Amino acid sequence: MINEIDIDKIVRERAGKKAKYIPKWLTSLLARIIHQEFINVYLRQEREGVDFCKGVVEYVGAEVSVEGKENLPDDGRPYTFVSNHPLGAVDGVTLGWIIGEHYDGNIKYLVNDLLMNLKGLAPLCVPINKIGKNSRSFPALVEATFASDSHVIMFPAGLCSRKQDDGTIRDIPWNKAFVTKSVQHERDIVPIHFEGRNSNRFYSVARWCKRLHLPNFAMALLPDEMYRSRGKHYTVRIGKPIPWQTFDKTKTPAEWGRWVQDQVYSI
Repeated sequence: MINEIDIDKIVRERAGKKAKYIPKWLTSLLARIIHQEFINVYLRQEREGVDFCKGVVEYVGAEVSVEGKENLPDDGRPYTFVSNHPLGAVDGVTLGWIIGEHYDGNIKYLVNDLLMNLKGLAPLCVPINKIGKNSRSFPALVEATFASDSHVIMFPAGLCSRKQDDGTIRDIPWNKAFVTKSVQHERDIVPIHFEGRNSNRFYSVARWCKRLHLPNFAMALLPDEMYRSRGKHYTVRIGKPIPWQTFDKTKTPAEWGRWVQDQVYSI
C-alpha cells in the first residue's frame, strides 16, 4: 500500500522494458494533470476508514446536503446500498462517510482492486478484478461480502455516469449482481441518488473513446474532476428500503436491476 503517489514510478514500473522510451516531461505532465502533490498532501495525513472518506470531502472543499437520512434502517440487519455514480471519486467517499458514520464503520465497498493501494481506503474495500490475476477469486469475494454482517455499498454501473444523446447525465445499465446477491442473502436494498456531474471535457473524452473504440482514458481525468469539486455543492437523496421479496419471478434479475436504477433516478 502507498502513502504517496509517484506517477513517474508507477508508469515506469508498468512499462517494464519500454520505460526507457518514456520521456520525463510526459510523466511530469501526467503528475500535473492528476494533481499529484495536492493528493499527496492529503495522503500524508494517514487517515483511515470512514475518517479517510470524510477527510477527502473536507479537503477538496465540497459541500454535501443529505435528504432522507431517516430512511437509513436501524434494525440490525445488513443492507445493500446502491447509488448512481456521477462523479467517479467524490461520490464514492461521500457515501462511505455518510453511511459509514451512521453504522459505526461497518461497511464494505466492492471496488476495483487498484483502490486497495490507498492505505486509508483499503480497510473499507473488497477488491475485485474480473479480468486480471484475481479473477478466479472474484465470485468467492462477492459471496463472502454479501454473506457477512457488513453493509455493502455498490455502484452497479461499474463506471461513472456518461452524457446521453439528449444531454442528460446517467449511468450505463446496471449490473444485475446486486439484485441476485441481495435476494440470495435476504438483504433489502436501499436506493440512493447522488446529484452531481463532471466537466464537459470529461464527457467529451469518454464519448470519443467509445466512438473510436479506445481504452477508457477518461478515467485518467477523474483526479482532476475531484480537484474541480472544490466549492461545489452536491445533494444525496436516500430512498426507502426495497424489501428483497420485491424481486420475484415477474422480471429477470437484469430487468429488476433496471427497475431499481429507474427508482434511483426518481428519488
